Amino acid sequence: MKKLIAGAILLGASSMAFAQPGCGVGAMIWKGQSGIAPHVLAATTNGTFGNQTFGMTSGTLGCTTNESVQSMAMYMDSNIDKVARDMSRGNGENLETLAVLLGVEAADRGDFRQVLQDNFAAIFPSSDTTSGEAVDAIVALLEKNESLSKYVAA
Repeated sequence: MKKLIAGAILLGASSMAFAQPGCGVGAMIWKGQSGIAPHVLAATTNGTFGNQTFGMTSGTLGCTTNESVQSMAMYMDSNIDKVARDMSRGNGENLETLAVLLGVEAADRGDFRQVLQDNFAAIFPSSDTTSGEAVDAIVALLEKNESLSKYVAA
C-alpha cells in the first residue's frame, strides 16, 4: 500500500509542473486547501481525467482562456507528433501554425520559436506527453516571457 501511495505522489508531482492551480476539477475539489498534498492531488485528478485541457479550451471548470489558446489546443490534439518534431528543430510549418493560431506577430515569431525549442524537454518531458500537458506547458512558458505573454493572456 505504501508503494502505491508513493507511486501516486510521484506521478502527481510529475504532473504538477503542468497544472494550473485553480483550474480543472481537481483544483475545484481541493479548493481552499494549501500545501503540496492538495496541489499534487489536484494535478493528479486533472491528469487522470484529462479535464484541465477541456476546461482551458472551453473556458469552464474554473479555467480561463482565450480563443487563440483554444485553437492551439485543438490543433495540438491532432498534430502533436508533427508539432513536437518541428519544435525540436525550432522551425517548420506546424510550429508556424501554432504561432499563427496564437496570433504571434511576425516580429515575435523568432522569439516564439526559440523559446519553444529551448524548452522542448519541459514541454515534452516524455514520449507519453499528452497534447493537453504540452499546451499547459507552452502556455506557462509564454506567460513567463515578457514579450510573448500577451499572446496567452485571457
